[in-house]
Amino acid sequence: MDKTFKLHSKVVMKKPHACGTNEWQIIRDGVDIKLKCLACGREIMLDRLEFIRKLKKVIGGSNEEKKS
Repeated sequence: MDKTFKLHSKVVMKKPHACGTNEWQIIRDGVDIKLKCLACGREIMLDRLEFIRKLKKVIGGSNEEKKS
């Protein structure tokens, strides 16, 4: 399973958010990872090791390149 991610990647976490979805978008990438829930818009921050442990899969954005 490919778990490579970057800024604006869409990811699926192991446990669902309180709103019922487990799909998130990465909006900040560094020592801490900031995620935005795709259903309700709530933003959370996790440290990188905790994020990698809770990550189930990357569903988009990591292998896509924007062409100008």
